[in-house]
Amino acid sequence: MIFHILTIFPEIFSSFVETGILKKAIEKNKIAIHRHDIRDFSDDKNKNIDDYSFGGGSGMIMKPDPIFKGVESIKNNFSGIGSNDMPVILLSPQGKKLDQKLVEELSQKKSLILICGRYGGIDHRVNKYLATEEISVGDFILSGGEVAAMSIIESVSRLIDGVVGSKESVEKDSFTSGLLQHPQYTRPSKFREWEVPGKLLSGNHKEILKWQRRESILKTFLERPDLIKDINLTPDDQKIIDSIKSKRDKPNNSQ
Repeated sequence: MIFHILTIFPEIFSSFVETGILKKAIEKNKIAIHRHDIRDFSDDKNKNIDDYSFGGGSGMIMKPDPIFKGVESIKNNFSGIGSNDMPVILLSPQGKKLDQKLVEELSQKKSLILICGRYGGIDHRVNKYLATEEISVGDFILSGGEVAAMSIIESVSRLIDGVVGSKESVEKDSFTSGLLQHPQYTRPSKFREWEVPGKLLSGNHKEILKWQRRESILKTFLERPDLIKDINLTPDDQKIIDSIKSKRDKPNNSQ
């Protein structure tokens, strides 16, 4: 997988690509991350890449020309390396929200181009005529698209074969199964007055898996009920949910 990042702050990604699983993935040639400075594609003598907005409004708008030239340069210089199937992704708060399903779709591509906006926004002709899709990482405002690009790079990279040491770790991650992850514990079994649930110390693998599934169902239903509808629930799963609903709907007679 090859990631191309178009940004005016390529240095932001320095420590990001030099630590953790991404560093190891790059060293093993599982992924490649190329940073392209949008200013390098500006014809302006001062390398300006923004201008005032037509119609007024606060904030400067990024010009389309340097961004178009940047994408075209990437496609020309990396022809034959997934260039015919290279999504051009604009990181935008108006975009489709990033979720695990979308991450899985992106992981099937050979290359991705990620455009990071700044200032008051990007000329709409980039959205309309250059970007193949717009992606948002959530309903909140960031100063630019760099953090969003990092989210895509790391989440997609984790699904590339050989990037994460244990395939089981990826499969058990929250959202991969559709469920939030169950609570996890490590030594000591008792910390201050808090003990690890007894089922996890029992050594009974079947009971441990049953406990983990139950806790995942509980956590998902209580914290992200919107995810439940997309999960293939077993009869036992449904009993857990029905039990929660029953307790929640039960009148409080203590008053």
